This record gives sequence, C-alpha cells and structure tokens, in this order.
Amino acid sequence: MILFNQVAAAVLLLSLTLCLQCAGVTTLIEWLKRVLTKDIHKHGPVYSATLVVKSTVAIIILHGLVILLWASFYRTRCFPSWELAFYFSASSYSTVGYGDLILPSNWRLLGPLEAITGVLMSGISVSVLFALVTRLLDRDTPSSLTNSTGQSHA
Repeated sequence: MILFNQVAAAVLLLSLTLCLQCAGVTTLIEWLKRVLTKDIHKHGPVYSATLVVKSTVAIIILHGLVILLWASFYRTRCFPSWELAFYFSASSYSTVGYGDLILPSNWRLLGPLEAITGVLMSGISVSVLFALVTRLLDRDTPSSLTNSTGQSHA
C-alpha cells in the first residue's frame, strides 16, 4: 500500500508540475514572440538586457511555484511547518540535497523524483533563455555577415 501511495502522489505531482511548467513556459514564449516582433532592430543593448532579466525573473517565479506545489504536498504529509516543507522542496528541486532533512520512509521516493523533475524543468528554462539570447544576438547578423554581393563571410 505504501508503494501505491507514493506512485499515486508521484503521478499527481508530476502531472501538475508538467501542466504548470508548460503553461508558464508557453506564456513566456508567447510574450517574447510578441515583444520580439516589434521592431527589435531599433532597440539597443539595454532593451535586450531588460528582456533577459524579465525572462529570468519569470522563470525563477515559475520554478518557485513548482517548488511551492511540491512543498504543499510535503507540508500536508511529511513536515510540521511550511518552512521545512519549502526548504526540503527547494533543496530537492535544485538537486542541492543537503541531507539535513529527510522525508519519512513512506514518502522517500518523492525526493529523488523531485530532483529529476527539477533538472528537466531547469533544462527547459535554460533552453528558453538560450533561444532568447540567440535571437537577440542574431538580430544584427544578416547585415554584418553578408557582403554587398550577398555572399556570406562565414
């Protein structure tokens, strides 16, 4: 019965995490698409830096919400306070895993699962930031890499 409870909780937490992550990343991407189609060539490096900072803050908030999701489960099932639940969730999600706080044995499989999930969700977030920075860097590339005859210098 213990394994069934862990699997059921894992499926629920993973499903909610994926829904939250997909919704957050999709919202961020749609916002970036709208912002990046508005005469981006007219804006300078401060505008680009602002976009990267805003996107990074949005991603940090998104990951904070996912950590809070897992922490809410831990709070109801494993830990006596929100502080402990959030601390454990954040250290697991970020794969820091200090080891000073552990889950009760009947929920122990959730810690490593949250760590795997955190790595994967962080990878998705990094790829969005990478795509943004690449797009910002590439905005000037066609004019700087092509000579007057239309041939590439690269």
